[in-house]
Amino acid sequence: MLPSNLAALTNAILALEDGRTFHGRAFGHSGTTSGEICFNTSMTGYQEIITDPSYRGQIVTMTYPLQGNYGVNTEDAESASPHVRGFVIGELCEVPSSWRSQQSLADYFKEHQIIGIEDIDTRALTKHLRDKGAMRAVITTKLSEQAAIKAANEAPPMEGSDFVKEVSTEEPYLWEGESRLWTIPSVTTKQDTNYIDLPPVKYRIVAYDFGIKHNILRSLRQSGFEVEVVNSRTPAREVLAKNPDGVFLSNGPGDPAALTYIHEEVKQLIGKIPVFGICLGHQILTHCFGGTTYKLKFGHRGGNHPVKDLRSGKVAITAQNHGFATDDKSLPDFVEVTHINLNDQTVEGMRSTKDPVFSVQHHPEAAPGPNDDKGFFDEFIGLIESSN
Repeated sequence: MLPSNLAALTNAILALEDGRTFHGRAFGHSGTTSGEICFNTSMTGYQEIITDPSYRGQIVTMTYPLQGNYGVNTEDAESASPHVRGFVIGELCEVPSSWRSQQSLADYFKEHQIIGIEDIDTRALTKHLRDKGAMRAVITTKLSEQAAIKAANEAPPMEGSDFVKEVSTEEPYLWEGESRLWTIPSVTTKQDTNYIDLPPVKYRIVAYDFGIKHNILRSLRQSGFEVEVVNSRTPAREVLAKNPDGVFLSNGPGDPAALTYIHEEVKQLIGKIPVFGICLGHQILTHCFGGTTYKLKFGHRGGNHPVKDLRSGKVAITAQNHGFATDDKSLPDFVEVTHINLNDQTVEGMRSTKDPVFSVQHHPEAAPGPNDDKGFFDEFIGLIESSN
């Protein structure tokens, strides 16, 4: 019997705002979708990418040619639903093969009404985006080429966009996503199971949800934090009234410069409580310090970006997903750049020399090294302990 997605395959067009078009076959959902098109160089992890809220408003191109080969399962999702506007690939695996698979990628997209397009020359598309830069695009099974190009040009730009308001939790909650820690059995620990008990809670923190990933929450809990998650619009006074040991600023989508209402609240936390930011959280702190951010030509998205710690000289292989970066020349004297990207020298980490605040642009919870980058959660603990 043929997989259910085969019958749903239909001709589709990918149109870019500069007039470049690609023809392929749609899978999952049909219709028309628009967003900023970008590319990700990861060889695995398509489910984590699709469900990462930081991709809100974007069409993602995967440079690795085969996608969907191990299916989809509930454990690997980074949020409750997919956030990509569309998904561009070379080839769709029609019959996933994994003991963990619960659903095919095509069926998952059909359930959530996401349009995917396969049979695209993703190498040519990626080279075009590297040359011309990220731009608006449309995937459609309904429009003509010219109509699709017109629709791409009419789509809202990423600059000035606030997608955080679309992905942040409405109600605060205490993270209770797991009761035990999954791990690889070790000869030294004599484990007979993939699960071990979580460490006891050492500190209570509040995490601002700008589009927070589940694995960040897992990593915080695994490091000994009890995490209360709050909405992106939560006033600083309400956070301080909870008397937490620290505040975490999460990843998220969109233009950090557009989030002035968030900048104003986070400014009121600096100097009063230890703060740690990742990705969008890092960019928000840039603005709170009086610095600026700018849009990268085609962004950093993938699991193989080398980042150098300027304090130790060590280089970590990191996972990244961002289209904006901190302008190091805009930072005040009391902010130290601690990490740089070795591909283009952009800022990957910083700390305040007068307040207990630090941040990283990349994603230590994704750990493609696989453990190169895990130490930042311990650094947060050290910051809290040194501030008491």
